[in-house]
Amino acid sequence: MKLDRFIRVAIAVAVLLVFVIGTGALLFITESALNVWDRLRAGPPLFLYAYVAVVCLLALAAVWLIWRLVVKKKPVAERKVKGLSRNEIKERLQQAEAAGVDTRAAQDELRDLAARQATGAIHLCFFGEISGGKSSLIKALVPEAEVVIDVLGGSTGDVRHYRWRNDAGTEILLTDVPGIGGHEEGLGEIATEEARRSHLVLFVCDGDLTRGELNAIKLLLQFDKPVIVVLNKADRYSADERATLLQKLLQRIDELGGEVQRDQVVAVSAGGESEVVERLPDGREGTKRRQRPANIGVLVVAINRLLGDYARPLDARRERAVFQIAAEKLEAAEGEYRRQRSEQIIRSATRKAVIGAMASVSPGTDILVQGYIGTAMTQELCKLYGAAPRDLDVEEFLSLGQSRVGRALPLTMAVAGNGLKAFPGLGTVVGGLAHAVAYGLIFDALGRSLVLTLERHGELLPETAAQEFEEGISEHLEAGVRRVVKIALDEKTH
Repeated sequence: MKLDRFIRVAIAVAVLLVFVIGTGALLFITESALNVWDRLRAGPPLFLYAYVAVVCLLALAAVWLIWRLVVKKKPVAERKVKGLSRNEIKERLQQAEAAGVDTRAAQDELRDLAARQATGAIHLCFFGEISGGKSSLIKALVPEAEVVIDVLGGSTGDVRHYRWRNDAGTEILLTDVPGIGGHEEGLGEIATEEARRSHLVLFVCDGDLTRGELNAIKLLLQFDKPVIVVLNKADRYSADERATLLQKLLQRIDELGGEVQRDQVVAVSAGGESEVVERLPDGREGTKRRQRPANIGVLVVAINRLLGDYARPLDARRERAVFQIAAEKLEAAEGEYRRQRSEQIIRSATRKAVIGAMASVSPGTDILVQGYIGTAMTQELCKLYGAAPRDLDVEEFLSLGQSRVGRALPLTMAVAGNGLKAFPGLGTVVGGLAHAVAYGLIFDALGRSLVLTLERHGELLPETAAQEFEEGISEHLEAGVRRVVKIALDEKTH
């Protein structure tokens, strides 16, 4: 689309005008600067240096103000769990403990690692789905061990350890864990953590891998855990079927991105008892339990080869895995600390808002922007979650919250009034407390919406936090009304 001739002429005139004004300004500034410089040089040197120093300070102050107001600070980077060293995890624990975080679970993990390292034993974990035959394999390796085996499956309900020495004399601690995929809650997590604490994992299956087994192996590979895949109950298959299954298992691991050698996928039979039908002397048929021999020689060879080739790397990899567990438990403790501390900050701001509203004759909704309560609450919550917002971000968030408060005020007043009615015997004070409770509810909802944004994004996003406030205000009001009414009544009676 062509511009009209008049518009083009107007643009040309505007460009010419800008050029003339800019050139004139440049000449004026240049002339003034040269005049000032000449006069400074003609005067005492001390005055020249002082003048230049003042100009530099003013320039730095201007840059700092622009940076503070305009340039967005980067949020504190999320701590990486993977690849932590011993010194890094200890430093994080010290910082968290100094901040008041409960670090006992993470500290216990490191103490348990030290105790295991002191024994010098290799920890080998039998891991897999329920009824895969893990306990039977341990019984085949250590016949004298009192291993509980239930023919119905799922016999292991906790973590059990059995000692075994291989032909090289290496002391190995065999760990039997609950099977994953069971119905009892929490056992899968216990089994997975214990597998991560071990040097080596024997993943026991009895056929092609299910979705749950694939996810479990993928998790172990992500933690750099050495794995031997054990196809148990192999005597149920023919030689061709076993070869096909082993090749398929190796392919599954390759698809998951794991580096598993061919000799780390083995087919064994743990033996045990089975029921067979036989004909009795009187011609009737009956059942009889028959002992099946174990065939685990190839598994012993795979274990010995892996321990002989990777003894030292196995210990270092086990350490990293345990440090990961400790870091995860520390992060969970930090998350719980932030939730508790954010609750305290929000309650404190809510109480101040209630007191401020009760002290005002005709309070207005601009307390969110003009008062320091909203700013202080926002800054404290951001600091708690490691965010470093600009002052403009804080003001924008409160301003956006302010605009939403106006639309939600009727609902807030109604919820406040209903909340006060739940406390009999208040008489005429209900009307006077309604505004105070409404203000408290607003601050309570505002703080909780901000916490949700910080948890999800790790930084203050004004528009997102304000939208969260608007969308969740009804839920926050209903959840917090009794708590805020109690605060208002406590302040009224004091």
